[in-house]
Amino acid sequence: MLSPENRMRHSAEFGTVMRSGRRSSRDALGVIYLAPRKPSGDPDQTDAAAPPRVGFVVSKAVGGAVVRKRVQRRLRHLMRSRLAVLPNGSLLVVRAKPSAATLRQEDLAVQLDSAIAAAQRPRGADKRRRGRRGQRPEPVGSAKSEADGDRRPEQGAERWAKQ
Repeated sequence: MLSPENRMRHSAEFGTVMRSGRRSSRDALGVIYLAPRKPSGDPDQTDAAAPPRVGFVVSKAVGGAVVRKRVQRRLRHLMRSRLAVLPNGSLLVVRAKPSAATLRQEDLAVQLDSAIAAAQRPRGADKRRRGRRGQRPEPVGSAKSEADGDRRPEQGAERWAKQ
């Protein structure tokens, strides 16, 4: 069981994490991570000194009350040993999906580790996925023509053949 100082209890904390945290999702669970705020020299700000806090969201889609509570206990048990991975002052919400109820504990642990690592990864660290503005390599053998915006194939192509 998580100690009381490591639990998120207030809906305001959940709302803050859900609005501005980094998300990572797997088959059985999703993770939303909010890194600790940088102290701006204000002595009243003690986020970095606070221990990491974790909250759990297990909806009715997962199952009945008994099943939901079992999933929450399993996730809480897994998170207890993973608190050392989280920096002080960080907030984490673990959201269970319906498949978490039937997944083995080892598989759930692997997915949790993977999701936490992905949520903590810096934004520019993932090289294989690019957004729409990422540079695409030009296809080999194609030269830029004057009508670069015209994507119609040549006259003999099947798709544009006149019927």
